[in-house]
Amino acid sequence: MKPKLSLFALALAAVLSVPFSAFGAAPPDNSVYAGLLARHVKDGFVDYKGFKAEEPLLDSYLASLEKVNPDELSRDDQLAFYINLYNAATIKLILTGYPGVTSIKDLGGFWGPWKKKFIRVNGKVLTLGQIEHKILRPRFRDPRVHFAIVCASKGCPPLRSEPYEGSRVGRQLDDVVSRYLNDPAKTYLKDDKLYVTRIFKWFSGDFTPDPISFILRYAKGPFRDA
Repeated sequence: MKPKLSLFALALAAVLSVPFSAFGAAPPDNSVYAGLLARHVKDGFVDYKGFKAEEPLLDSYLASLEKVNPDELSRDDQLAFYINLYNAATIKLILTGYPGVTSIKDLGGFWGPWKKKFIRVNGKVLTLGQIEHKILRPRFRDPRVHFAIVCASKGCPPLRSEPYEGSRVGRQLDDVVSRYLNDPAKTYLKDDKLYVTRIFKWFSGDFTPDPISFILRYAKGPFRDA
């Protein structure tokens, strides 16, 4: 007589027989990008001269992302992947015109930088606009993303000096939003009026039920009381 397998053994065998990708493939290695950000982003200010000197490293990182199939990643790893891809590609775009470029709007030709097809991922060529409006916004429906992706302009939220990682992307997004909204130079009250970033106007539909409720989630101290 053959020995009977325990329920635990059967369950374990079933789990081990399922492909790893069903649970989320291993996230991309962001160590190269992490080093670049640590060396060339300080308090939100980007040292493009430093990035230019190490452009081959940035190219190698973007090449590694090109080979990733994002659909095999977990949801949080996908979110981190697309934010990192967007920001690294934006830096690369600036470097194509550096040091002569004065505005990102000068790049990208007739259609502008956000419609330029130059970002390669898993056999596709994407634009910055597609990543933002066709993937990040509709797929994740997380308004915090607007404070994480950067447009290489002083008016945009600052670039974080570390990559986003799926294992802690929620905490990272909370932190970047909190830092921005509690910066009195960016969000402030004057004569009983609240002055905020134009992000709340451009993407008003993303902030439900309303921008004030979103801001109150992150406002702290005297600013929150006011």
